[in-house]
Amino acid sequence: MAILKIARIGHPYLRKKSVEIEDPTAPEIRELVANMVDTLADAGGVGLAAPQVHEMLRLVIFFVPLASEAADRYHDAGLEDDDEEIALTVLVNPVIEAIGNETEAAYEGCLSIPHMTGEVRRPRHIRYRGLDLDGNVIEREAEGFHARVVQHECDHLDGVLYPQRMDDMSTFGYSDEVQKDDDLPESK
Repeated sequence: MAILKIARIGHPYLRKKSVEIEDPTAPEIRELVANMVDTLADAGGVGLAAPQVHEMLRLVIFFVPLASEAADRYHDAGLEDDDEEIALTVLVNPVIEAIGNETEAAYEGCLSIPHMTGEVRRPRHIRYRGLDLDGNVIEREAEGFHARVVQHECDHLDGVLYPQRMDDMSTFGYSDEVQKDDDLPESK
């Protein structure tokens, strides 16, 4: 398969709403997913949306690694030790709904905004639904990091990047610089 070029912040595909996929079983959709999987592995991320690889389609892929296995490879993932591992998932035409009113803030990164991070508040518990590549319905509930990844990737389908969800832009910066905040002495 192929490693695709990832659109970066500013690209018009990252600002527009994607179109629904009529036939998730089409060979060209399978080929796109295979290329997205290769691209995601090469980039070292946990999720990727079709608009990020210049395809204006409502399609995302993601997985949740175990925190113990993710520390070195998946930078700024924000995984907790109790996050459940989720295998690579392909969602065609996904729909998300929040369950309850509980939200949580956490730092996010994005392959389209390399080396940057910022704190985003999102619903903690969601239900999502979509189709797999055989046209079967996938419906799951998700919490914590799993819920955050799905919401982040699905935002791409509506032309939304995580800085647009940030309440406090002072938390936005280069990942390696933001991490230095933990090393600063307490101010008096």
